[in-house]
Amino acid sequence: MTAKALTDADKKELRSEFKQVVNMPPARLRKWLQGEESQSVGMTAKGQKVKEKADGEAVGHEMGERILAIKGKRQAELNDDDYQAMRKVIGYVHRHIKQRPDGEVGDTRWRKSLMNWGHDPLKQKAN
Repeated sequence: MTAKALTDADKKELRSEFKQVVNMPPARLRKWLQGEESQSVGMTAKGQKVKEKADGEAVGHEMGERILAIKGKRQAELNDDDYQAMRKVIGYVHRHIKQRPDGEVGDTRWRKSLMNWGHDPLKQKAN
């Protein structure tokens, strides 16, 4: 079964929602992804919990790199795989925002994992 082709309206909506959920500017996201904390949270593709860089790359860390690649493209350069990645990021961020733990979240695995996906829950909405 093949996925239905995205219309121009679908693509516009995905770009808009992606821009809202990815609230970290590319330079900040790049700096974050290069840090030790970023590489010590999340889950690997095989479902293993990442506690340190040696455990392997987390799915979210890998997606953070993909987000940077997408943000580096012009709208006309975006392809179907990019739009699918945007949809995945949007879904992940929305699901995990609903799982916010109680109390201060500044130094939690929850926040750090979201940041790998380009979303800092402590950042005020831009625009």
